[in-house]
Amino acid sequence: MDISIEPWKKLVIHEIIEYQFDDWVKQIAFSTKSSGGGIPTMQWTNGIVFSPANFPTTNATIEEQLKGVLHWSSVSFAIKEKFEKQIVKENATINLVDVSVNEIFKELAMNLKDRSKYANSKSDKS
Repeated sequence: MDISIEPWKKLVIHEIIEYQFDDWVKQIAFSTKSSGGGIPTMQWTNGIVFSPANFPTTNATIEEQLKGVLHWSSVSFAIKEKFEKQIVKENATINLVDVSVNEIFKELAMNLKDRSKYANSKSDKS
């Protein structure tokens, strides 16, 4: 038996949406209350909180994935230097998951931080 591990070759993000962390948390808290949903979860890696949006699974997206190319329709992100498991604001709870072990996410975090409008400001009060 031959086992082949073929890492992703490329991640294509079609839209990047940056928030200030506190503003994003308020927006998520409001959305959660409005929808009556559960506890939202955001991913954290090396000072960046992010949430990707995938395209639906279609023949075209699967064909791209088989070539090693991932396509995300968008990534929303904010600077959040300090990791916390939970954020409680506006009477809403948001879970953060540390995904720093994932090499793609580490590279993504560095790239997003380089593009950030808020990286050098004090947008992360937590």
